[in-house]
Amino acid sequence: MQTLETRKEIELLVNRFYDKVKRDDLLEPIFAHVDWPKHLPIMYNFWASMLLGDRSYSGNPFQKHAPLNLQTNHFDRWLVLFIETVDENFIGEKAEEVKSRAQNIASVFQYRLNLIS
Repeated sequence: MQTLETRKEIELLVNRFYDKVKRDDLLEPIFAHVDWPKHLPIMYNFWASMLLGDRSYSGNPFQKHAPLNLQTNHFDRWLVLFIETVDENFIGEKAEEVKSRAQNIASVFQYRLNLIS
């Protein structure tokens, strides 16, 4: 296990997480259209901005997800895989922070999509 302190570690987290997503029966169809070589660096920037404050990400993640017809079960599965990936690979303060941030993101997206009241 290692701490989650550098961009290289964030890239590892993102890669391992999306490897799971690509093999997941529920989530894979949602992500089937993704241009992975383009998408992964965006995700590296997103999480590096969130955890390291490096301001490498600019964009509106909700806007990108809004047209995807996501349901509560998609968010639940995304969160399970994300937390599982963190727990399998990382320990420490930033590992706990990234799990908390992922939970918050899932909740906000669901709320904004009116999936939860």
